[in-house]
Amino acid sequence: MIKHLSNGVMMPMFGLGTFRVAPGESAYETVKYALSVGYRHIDTAQMYQNEASVGEAIIDSKIPRNEIFITTKQLIHSSVENMQKAFDESLRKLKTDYIDLILIHWPNHNKAINQATWAFFESLYERKLVRAIGVSNFQRHHIIDLLETAKIKPMVNQVELHPGLNQIPLQTYLESEQIAIESYGPFMKGGIFEEPYCEKLQEIADHHQATITQVVIAWGLHRGIIMIPKSVTPSRILENYQGQFLELSSHEVSEINALNRGKRVYTDPDNNSWSTYQK
Repeated sequence: MIKHLSNGVMMPMFGLGTFRVAPGESAYETVKYALSVGYRHIDTAQMYQNEASVGEAIIDSKIPRNEIFITTKQLIHSSVENMQKAFDESLRKLKTDYIDLILIHWPNHNKAINQATWAFFESLYERKLVRAIGVSNFQRHHIIDLLETAKIKPMVNQVELHPGLNQIPLQTYLESEQIAIESYGPFMKGGIFEEPYCEKLQEIADHHQATITQVVIAWGLHRGIIMIPKSVTPSRILENYQGQFLELSSHEVSEINALNRGKRVYTDPDNNSWSTYQK
């Protein structure tokens, strides 16, 4: 499944997340196996410290670079010189001369700093060093502030999104601005296997002879959400991959939407601790 971003770039709607995948053998083997079973979208970040391992796995897979969609995220809000150094380091580690999608990892609490960082991202895009630019963990108000000065709208917003936090209001707003929404943490750190979520998800899974994780992946894709579940276990990597081919009914999707509790299991973007301006 492919998402056509606002600038025409085609982004695979299903991919592999690598948050908390340890650098070295774990990240290398995880990414290499995922690519071998058919994954073509890999999501990493400077903050994960595994870009180099991801890059090695991609090179060793022997899959042509233009067949793999690489997303990374930049955390540093700083001078143009420092941001350029951080970006160049990502290119070096990922062993590529361009990034398919780069995201501001977390919003700063000062909108002027977000706007300055975005201007740098626009320059990367204009110089064709990246094919698409976007944000991560941005609430609606963060994007409204960004659009005050942006020449180019974000193409993607990657946010915490799962059955306990369905993000329908945010998705509605993003779609009105032609910004694609992407889910991280779709399994709620295992929360989907607990109540009040498990019974309904298991009922739907049993109906399709599928697993709960596959149902959650299919739920997101049905809603037009880019899904990047993470696993380091080969059997689960394959299980997740197969989930993209499961088709749910609109009624089943609505039943899962109704499980929403507005529950976060990751950091609240409005209280994140990564917003120090670095000179």
